Amino acid sequence: MRIPLALLFGALAVLPAASAEELGTASVTRKDLSGIGQEKGVMRRDPSDIIKVGDLYYVWYSKGEISPGYDATVWYATSKDGVEWTEKGMALDKGEAGSWEGASVFTPNILVAEGRYWLFYTGTSRSFHKKPFNPDSKIGVAVSDSPDGPWERIADNPVLKNSDDPKRFDSHLVDDACLIVRDGKYWFYYKGRQQGKSPGQTQMGVAIADKPGGPYVKSEHNPVIPGNHEVLVWAQGKGVAAMIGTTGPKDIVNSVQYSEDGFNFTKTHNVKNGPWAGGAYRPEAFTDSGKGEPIQWGVEIGRAKGALPFIHRFDVEWSE
Repeated sequence: MRIPLALLFGALAVLPAASAEELGTASVTRKDLSGIGQEKGVMRRDPSDIIKVGDLYYVWYSKGEISPGYDATVWYATSKDGVEWTEKGMALDKGEAGSWEGASVFTPNILVAEGRYWLFYTGTSRSFHKKPFNPDSKIGVAVSDSPDGPWERIADNPVLKNSDDPKRFDSHLVDDACLIVRDGKYWFYYKGRQQGKSPGQTQMGVAIADKPGGPYVKSEHNPVIPGNHEVLVWAQGKGVAAMIGTTGPKDIVNSVQYSEDGFNFTKTHNVKNGPWAGGAYRPEAFTDSGKGEPIQWGVEIGRAKGALPFIHRFDVEWSE
């Protein structure tokens, strides 16, 4: 079912950008659509990356009653095999009414550092269904000694804000945190959109901190990838790889991009049937080992006729 291609992918990743004929392919397959929660009137979406604690896999996600996902709270589930999942309950509720996170908390992701668990999440002060919707999204962190919680919001929240400069790529919103540890620092990849731009013009940036709770400083290289609506990043060897979905310029959509320095990315693979808002199992994401390998599986938003979004597994097959 899975092909161990760490050596192949590592070799491709350090080469200059290849021609279309030389690119490999990452093909995504879906064999089980049961997943987490096909439930009438309830959506589950925006899954985090996956961690393993003991013999259990953990994932966090947005849960709510409105399909677009901006009226939600953060829930979590566990699994012994990555296929059959058990929903455990709410991890994080909305913030106080009127606060930056009072209307919704969603799009979670996880960082394991300093012996603790750091739950990143996006918050808004306005509800999605109120038109016109102009998100004031910001990203916060809650921390716990256990993946099962309880979770405590850190005092310095929010740790990442949409830019005050309307010319910046992330002046309209920031969302979708994805964390890795490299060079002893915490690299926080995220998506941003500029004021006046459409969702199709969303781009990716990175912010870096010395501590898991920040302060996070946005890179002068931003945006580091000129597209992508779903942030799926992992440690690949001594560099960083990112899987790009269907949003962005034609030359980067449906691709895997690689960067030696974490800022300057080039295309190494085409992606076939890529995940929709996927989160992956990334065992080397927080080790700073320089031994990260291609992702092999994860979870994504599932779609079924007559059902609101739910969450199920995908697998990746890599080829030259």
